[in-house]
Parts: sequence; C-alpha cells; structure tokens
Amino acid sequence: MIRVVVADDSVLLREGLVRLLESSGFEVAGQAGDGEDLLRKVRAHKPDVAVIDVRMPPTHTDEGLKAARSIRADHPGTGVLVLSQYIEEGYALDLLSETTERTGYLLKDRVADIDTFLDAIRRVAQGGSALDPEVVAMLLGRRRREDPLQVLSPREHEVLGLMAEGRSNAAIAQAIFVTERAVEKHVTSIFSKLDLAPTAEDHRRVLAVLAYLRSA
Repeated sequence: MIRVVVADDSVLLREGLVRLLESSGFEVAGQAGDGEDLLRKVRAHKPDVAVIDVRMPPTHTDEGLKAARSIRADHPGTGVLVLSQYIEEGYALDLLSETTERTGYLLKDRVADIDTFLDAIRRVAQGGSALDPEVVAMLLGRRRREDPLQVLSPREHEVLGLMAEGRSNAAIAQAIFVTERAVEKHVTSIFSKLDLAPTAEDHRRVLAVLAYLRSA
C-alpha cells in the first residue's frame, strides 16, 4: 500500500483528496495546511509520496515548492507530486532542474481525471516522474535557438516528450500506436544521439529527460 501525505491550505480540497486516495486503496498517513507542518508530517510518517500545493501560507507564493525541495534533499525515499493551479514555468523548471526521479508536477485540473492523478502518484512512488502534458508542451514551445535536441527526428521528439511525462515504453507504444519494440529502438537512438553512454552512476532515461527540459 502506498503511503501519502497531503498538503494543501484549502480544507475542502485537502479533504477531497484524502477521501479519493483512501477510497482508491492508498494510505493517507497525514495532512498539512502549510509547509512547516508538511515537513513535520514527512519526518514523522516517512510516506512514499507527498502531494503538495505550490502555494501555501504564509505568503501563498512558493512555500510548497520549497518544502518539496527540502523533502527531496532530506528524505530521498519520499517522492513529491506538486499541484499547481496554473502552469508556473519558473517553478516547474526549478523543481525539475536537478532530477525528475520521484518527482511530479500536475495542474490541479488534472485531479479531476482520477485515473491520471492516481497513476501519477504510483509512478512517483515507484521512482519515476509524472509531468503534466501541458507543462511538457510549454517547455517544448520554448526551445532555445541552439537546440541540443535538433539531432532527433520528429518521432524521437515525440517519444522523448512522452518519456518526460513519465510514461513507460509500453505506455508510449500505446499512445503513438506502435509496437513496444519500435519504442525501444527510438529510445536507444535517442540515447545514442544525445551521447548518453551507459554508466554505473547515471540513469540514461533521466538524463535524456533532463536534456529535453533544459532545451526549453
């Protein structure tokens, strides 16, 4: 069972998320209404995932983002899934600049798509990433003039974009209507074109996604 801590200063939204998670088989280990309380709950309960609103008291700016970064630094076994009312480009890039492992960034509207929301929590809990398609599209639209990904084909761009959302090879194959074997070939080609040789220390899939995000 995946253990979750939920942090949002809106009591109604927080309670709604808790009921949804509990009815879907998750264990809600704690709730918080601000960043400091969230960090206390994470220290006490050591959840698999913390679901965090970007804007929380006292300033309602980036308290949730700061808490997410603290959790990632101090509790690497806890994933963070940040929820935002709008696409906040700087916050998204700040959160994703170091790693996409155990990290998610979704628009709050995505919570209404229950299956997508719950799948995002599972992916983050399992060490993967879950990025909102609108955030990925925004980053894609901001590509720099000297694009390090210009060596990729249009299909490889598409595959890498889906990788950035946190999708597995099987899920990518289903999304673009090709075989999983074809996706594996595209992924291998992406690694080769981005000069991501296999090493004992680096996770090439994460490095490829980081290259994608940094090209924005």
